Amino acid sequence: MDLKLYVITDKKLARGRNMVELCRAAIAGGATAIQLRSKEESCREALALGRELRALTRQTGTLFIVNDRVDLALILEADGVHLGQKDIPLKEAQKLLPPGRIVGISAETVAQAKAAEAEGASYLGVGPVFSTGTKPDAGKAIGLEKLAEICRSVTIPVVAIGGINRQNAADVIKCGAAGISVISAVIGAPDVKEAASSLFRELPGEGK
Repeated sequence: MDLKLYVITDKKLARGRNMVELCRAAIAGGATAIQLRSKEESCREALALGRELRALTRQTGTLFIVNDRVDLALILEADGVHLGQKDIPLKEAQKLLPPGRIVGISAETVAQAKAAEAEGASYLGVGPVFSTGTKPDAGKAIGLEKLAEICRSVTIPVVAIGGINRQNAADVIKCGAAGISVISAVIGAPDVKEAASSLFRELPGEGK
């Protein structure tokens, strides 16, 4: 479960560009995980895109996660699903998913992080670490100190999300995060491969 550079899809940030090709470029630049986040697509559009991304991630050996939708994750035979605090409860998702599938849980507090770990979460998506305009429903930025506190409170991997870019990626990892999750920093970039590569090089042990 390589979560080091976790890239999330976003139709608006793609600005009409082909999402599969953007993800292919991100993987070529170092992305280790791709998450299908289908907020703007219809169910059928998300399914069609998901099938192409599943084929791409199988071909490249990249982790493939579906955001929110357990049904899509099942149909697409994704490696796992990522759930927010208002989505289907983790225990209910585990009843539906085959054994061994990954279930990531969003957390903004130590209490949420500990609860998710106790229930069997595979990893945590923690943030927003910094202010971000990508997710309108994102809460107030928690900052590096709170991120470090959450990382210390659990033993499962933490993936930091929210406003992460080339300038702050290394600081996020130093807090104890296993990886960084990005949307605009890669999918919104003019050159997606170079954006992913630049971020990857900022991570400790990857060229620093």
